[in-house]
Amino acid sequence: MAWMVYGANGYTGELVARLAVQRGEQPLLAGRSARKIAPLAAELGLPQRIADLTDPAGLRAALSDVDLVVHCAGPFSATARPVVDACLATGTHYVDITGEIDVFEQVFARAGEAEQAGVVLLPGAGFDVVPTDGIAALLAKALPTATHLDLAFLVGGGISPGTLKSSVEGMASGGRVRVDGQLRPDPVGSRRLVAEFPSRPRSVASIPWGDVSTAYRSTGIPNIVTYTALPSAAGTAQGLLAPLLRLPVSQAVAKRVISLLPGPSQQARQSSRSEVWGEVRDAEGKRASLTLSGPNGYSLTADAVLRAVGHLLAGEVAPGAHTPSTAFGADFVRELDGVRVGELVTG
Repeated sequence: MAWMVYGANGYTGELVARLAVQRGEQPLLAGRSARKIAPLAAELGLPQRIADLTDPAGLRAALSDVDLVVHCAGPFSATARPVVDACLATGTHYVDITGEIDVFEQVFARAGEAEQAGVVLLPGAGFDVVPTDGIAALLAKALPTATHLDLAFLVGGGISPGTLKSSVEGMASGGRVRVDGQLRPDPVGSRRLVAEFPSRPRSVASIPWGDVSTAYRSTGIPNIVTYTALPSAAGTAQGLLAPLLRLPVSQAVAKRVISLLPGPSQQARQSSRSEVWGEVRDAEGKRASLTLSGPNGYSLTADAVLRAVGHLLAGEVAPGAHTPSTAFGADFVRELDGVRVGELVTG
């Protein structure tokens, strides 16, 4: 079966392509620029295909004989919709690596279209949000009466240009949480707690992470807050920068500068780890918590994407819009290389 990596010239797209070849896969490499795609395709001995997301007919033609596309060309706020449109028209399964809350919401809103087209839509098949989604789903199984979910994560090794661009967009819109089943604005860093990570307890602050969208679909838990380690002044800085970053010219300048930056080196990826902590509680005060440790977030992403591709091409997932755990089960995260899920703690 034929599958494609769109945005293969980007940082994460290239990681996915290289790991695919190491595992004996032969994906099509695609993007909008032959100049950027051709060198990698030649090096890896893979076929290439050029398609511009602003050309709907050309994109549909490029996907007409493709069973699945892994979409790696962010920011997904601008790029997800045209690829999803083309996939629904051509019957192509869609996988992406977004962490953007609004993109998740937009993709999930098309579940009915996906079912009618016989297509699986799977946003967030990388570090955003596979490990946190897995922990959320495992916790929901452990405490089915849970009404509140807190999720925290730590990542090391640096950040890619694509992730930075998405972060710039996120800074403009501010924080969000889920309250009583609804997405609500909430200032970045306004909530703090101590997360019992595998390495050591850490103080973490609230941020807008994809799980406020995905974990709700995976678990049905109506109150969700996501956290990471942030400087104490981060919320104030975000509040001051947000009005400036809402200006289109500021966004354009910031993204142009970011495009010049390199992503994390192989050495940085190999020498860094990621950690997740999650806790649920119910109306009676019962609690359950779990931790996860794993490789660098980008290494985990490439592995998770390729495993997702294998499951989808094997026809194991019903058409519709899915989170990683609704597609592959709560234990999908345990399949990933170098990932360890800790012991369940209840109280």
